[in-house]
Amino acid sequence: MASISISELKPGIKLEKDVHTPLGGLLMRKGTVLLPRDLDILRAFMVPQVEVDMGETEPQNGFSNAVGQVAAAYERAVGDRALPTKMASFYEEYEKLISLMKSAHQSVIAGGLPIYELRNQLEAAIGHIKEYNPLTFVPRTMNEYDYIFHNSILCALSSYLLAKWSGLQQKDWMQAAFAGLFHDIGNAKIDPAILYKPSPLTVAEAEEMRRHTAYGYQILKNVKAINEGVRLAALQHHEKIDGTGYPLRLEGSKIHVYAKIVGITDIFHAMTLRRIYRKAQSPYIVLEQIHSEAFGKLDPTLVRIFIQKATEFHNGTKVRLSNHQIGEIVFTDRNQPTRPMVSIGGEIINLAQKPQLYIEEVLSSN
Repeated sequence: MASISISELKPGIKLEKDVHTPLGGLLMRKGTVLLPRDLDILRAFMVPQVEVDMGETEPQNGFSNAVGQVAAAYERAVGDRALPTKMASFYEEYEKLISLMKSAHQSVIAGGLPIYELRNQLEAAIGHIKEYNPLTFVPRTMNEYDYIFHNSILCALSSYLLAKWSGLQQKDWMQAAFAGLFHDIGNAKIDPAILYKPSPLTVAEAEEMRRHTAYGYQILKNVKAINEGVRLAALQHHEKIDGTGYPLRLEGSKIHVYAKIVGITDIFHAMTLRRIYRKAQSPYIVLEQIHSEAFGKLDPTLVRIFIQKATEFHNGTKVRLSNHQIGEIVFTDRNQPTRPMVSIGGEIINLAQKPQLYIEEVLSSN
């Protein structure tokens, strides 16, 4: 291990210690193999020096003799970051679950729910949960009329993560995923003319739509392999902790934790998915809106955890700002996770200091 000045760093060197910003935020993790953009980031944050792994090579003449030793490491690092991920397998399991959910809605109409087939396929999708990121995942193909199926599956995946992130016991993670998967199952009993209506609903139609919560609870009432919390999530996911939600106007302590989790993930995916009457919104804008709604409406602790975890470690994600400039996220401050620092043409833009700017679209993940 050696302490190297930033001016002497070259691509390909591996960090031996975490690197922090002058204010204490984590900038780069131990084990990161530095790429050229990483050197730009270190300079932008005026980090004076870092601890690096020199292997058996000692730095001589300002590090020049180390270049040959690290060239291979650099090539491996670039190759590792460029290799295709396991996303293809994840997409395959995701799309199988979409097909199964479509069939399940038809089965509900006929009087049953293929719970064990759904469980097996949901477990297969969750087996790839490391490939899933709520902020950057986009279905490969999506018909707007399939919105309810995509929303259900994305809520299942995000609810699984939020249950895990929030410290619930492991036995709750899969049940929280079921809660997300089935939260809108009551829509199977709603007239498609109402469900897919592209114009505003009448008062009577809106009232019928609200009944999907009660319909969902009744559908799940006698379904095995799920617990009562899953059924209550179908009934309660539109309740608000201040008692202004529906259908029962329950207050916070009376709302099941699965319903509180799904209440957050449902809002997030409802706003970030493309729908018949509205285009998809920026996940960063949606997170800011969820944060503002947390006061009195959503569970504030769960909201804080979801926002912090969902925005964590997005360095390298390519984004388009509201002024149409394209750049890469280089640092996310945990105190303002929806306002990261973005590198554009070598200039670091701190969105926390530019309230008029925001991330309009996530173009690609790191």
